[in-house]
Amino acid sequence: MRDLPQEKLYTIDDIYELPDGERAELIDGRLYFMAPPNRIHQRLVSKLNHILVRHIEEKSGSCEVYPAPFAVFLNADEKTYVEPDISVICEKDKLTDKGCNGAPDFIIEIVSPSSQHMDCYVKLFKYRTAGVREYWIVNLQQNSVTVYGFEHDTYGAYTFEDAVPIDIYPEFTIHIRELLK
Repeated sequence: MRDLPQEKLYTIDDIYELPDGERAELIDGRLYFMAPPNRIHQRLVSKLNHILVRHIEEKSGSCEVYPAPFAVFLNADEKTYVEPDISVICEKDKLTDKGCNGAPDFIIEIVSPSSQHMDCYVKLFKYRTAGVREYWIVNLQQNSVTVYGFEHDTYGAYTFEDAVPIDIYPEFTIHIRELLK
């Protein structure tokens, strides 16, 4: 029997050695390069960040909101590094100067054509098993928001016209259509 070449397992060091301007995520030692987001994607990230920060401040909450690029060392190891579009972290001891060491409480990913498989399958599994409490997948092409409430084992499918409830913030909803105006 012939030995087949082994695929290299990458680490956080490989992420930091990428050329300037090149972005990638690392999941279980496998490197996934990221295409730059488009203008609508970035506009929605900015507005979601703003509305979440404002809600937390109005409620005198202790959680912090970070838009991408923000380093999340999801499993607090050297083999998994992601940059969610929006990360909400409520446990301050997870925050370091480099980013978040462990699972954020709430993550929002905005799907782009090149990231659909990653956001809807690979990251869905990783986020759930890492301990993320709530995960939103916002699909601009389908005008949809899929909500996974891992903490309470809930699931919701919404359109941009709907008031989308945030499981970790009872009585707080977001209308994606309003943010895109």
